Amino acid sequence: MLLVAVEDPIEKLKLIDTIQRLGISYHFENEIEAILGDIHKNNTPFTNVNDEDGDLYIIALCFRLLRQQGYNVSCGIFEKFMDDEGDFKKSLIGNVLGMLSLYEAAHLAIHGEDILDQALAFTTFHLKSGLSGMRPDHKDKVVHSLRWPLRKSIQRLTARYNISIYSREVFRNELLLEFAMLDFNTLQAQHQEELRHLTEWWKNLAEKLPYARDRIVETYCFLLGAHFEPQYTIGRTIGSKFTSILAGLDDTYDAYATVEELELMTKAILRWDTSPMDSLPKSMKVVVKSFIELLAEMELMTVEDGKSSLVQYVKQALQSITEAYMDEAKWREEGYVPTYDEYKDHGIVSSGSLVIHTVTYLCMGKYANKEVLDWISNVDVPKLVKASSIMARLMNDISSYKFEQKRGAVVSAVECYIKQYGTSEVEAVKQIIRDIENYWKDINEECLVPNVVPMPVLEVILNFTRVLEVMYADMTDRFTHGELLKDYVTLLFVDPICIDQQK
Repeated sequence: MLLVAVEDPIEKLKLIDTIQRLGISYHFENEIEAILGDIHKNNTPFTNVNDEDGDLYIIALCFRLLRQQGYNVSCGIFEKFMDDEGDFKKSLIGNVLGMLSLYEAAHLAIHGEDILDQALAFTTFHLKSGLSGMRPDHKDKVVHSLRWPLRKSIQRLTARYNISIYSREVFRNELLLEFAMLDFNTLQAQHQEELRHLTEWWKNLAEKLPYARDRIVETYCFLLGAHFEPQYTIGRTIGSKFTSILAGLDDTYDAYATVEELELMTKAILRWDTSPMDSLPKSMKVVVKSFIELLAEMELMTVEDGKSSLVQYVKQALQSITEAYMDEAKWREEGYVPTYDEYKDHGIVSSGSLVIHTVTYLCMGKYANKEVLDWISNVDVPKLVKASSIMARLMNDISSYKFEQKRGAVVSAVECYIKQYGTSEVEAVKQIIRDIENYWKDINEECLVPNVVPMPVLEVILNFTRVLEVMYADMTDRFTHGELLKDYVTLLFVDPICIDQQK
């Protein structure tokens, strides 16, 4: 279907969009790249559509697909939809699918693209206000997209939703639908098996860490969101183990041990030697020993490919975050409140994103190489990595700072912003949310080609950031309060798609 000669590129764009929404595009990456590359080279379908208002859907779709692929398409193509006063034409409001397409495209804005900022505000307002008069099928799509735009949602959840929607389309392709359902169930079975293994592993460890958060399923959701494809099973498994232990380490520094005990723990991790911890509680020793054992497992896993030396990058990243945790423990002990800017810089490491990304890259097969790990470990942290890491810190903070205050944890971004700028708590939160939106523009910008590392490497960080949007949506910490993820977990891991009912 992708390779058959079709003169109208618009049909191929629609097919690619459907394939991506159904979660099966990973089977056809080369074909999709070839088609979109040809469309970008020939500047179609931008030159093939003439109806001033009716082509909004296609223009926005093409823009979004090309931007997703890394092509820096000019947002100037949307100027034709503006009136003489520089506003979007009122005649567009009744074009629900066109407005929805423009809404999705606007989420790929980079800095300086005011027209896309206008587009997002325009489409959001009119799609919301027009819900009551929409056709039921249009309304379902709009409500879902307003809640979870494609750029900011977990791919597996998007696929599950769109398979259900596509099964009710009048002009659906039955072959495509059946393939998507079978593929989802096949992947789900693999993910279930990985989660079964992780659950058994965590049960043995959790008994020795009674104060640590029991979040193995939530942790696995993060790694699944980063890359769900079948070839990355080792990355998901090792990454989930590492992140679970890291959460235990975070809890230790946040609320369990004294500063004196934490200094000994920090010394042990920096030396990679547990002897400084001889006098410490057993549970603290378990955390450090678990890291040592897991990194030894990583070395065995990579020795066959001659990449065991790359584990050193993980060790260094772990040592860096341990020092960052120690800094925060001292801040808490001394009652020190850093400035907002200082806190964000510190959050690049303390958020945990850097070390988790490093572990993920180590387990990415052909992408696990010195060039990629040098890139993410650079002293001058890449802009993409920096943006995602700070977002992780800020999203976590505005969703959990009140809870953390009650348990005596270190100050959050909210207090730091208030200190630096002298605002109210409400205004501080509003500004932090604006900053998060600006960091999204950094991410969009850094995912455009050319780049120093391959697109799949960049997409891991993009996908991690998408998971953050789900985990901390509506300023709610779903990682700490895991029961709020129950419905998503059921869709991802418990209930397969009933193929006969969907068809």
